[in-house]
Amino acid sequence: MAIQALRADASHIDQIAPLFDAYRMFYEQPSNLAQSRAFIAERLARDESVIFLAQDSDGENLGFVQLFPTFSSIDAHRTWLLGDLFTTPAARGKGVATLLMNTARDFATLAGGKGMTLETATDNLTAQRLYESLGWVRDPGYYTYCLDLKKS
Repeated sequence: MAIQALRADASHIDQIAPLFDAYRMFYEQPSNLAQSRAFIAERLARDESVIFLAQDSDGENLGFVQLFPTFSSIDAHRTWLLGDLFTTPAARGKGVATLLMNTARDFATLAGGKGMTLETATDNLTAQRLYESLGWVRDPGYYTYCLDLKKS
């Protein structure tokens, strides 16, 4: 099965939205395809994220990765937050996630990024093994804190 990763644009929104909705459900959010579509459409329209879509040679959508630009004040460089990575259950174990991760890394490098960061659930051991196999290192020196503005 030949798999390709292509940079998504507005013409791919309806292909990405169901994948993004499934990604959100993986993280125990209720399905909301309209919200997922609107979120993806807004990110692309505002040039607030870069999305790569994985497809097989028949055009079947297998997964996506979404990157958000950010900056490191300490390093005084652009960095990229790998915000979302998802592959369909049928595509798992076939190299799709590795292709998407490597495509994201290559893009960030070509865009002049200093580095990349990502977060994953502490119990998402499969993803952690993938990240570590690709050279990602868990940061032992920093804690991540979150402030829920909807509850404050």
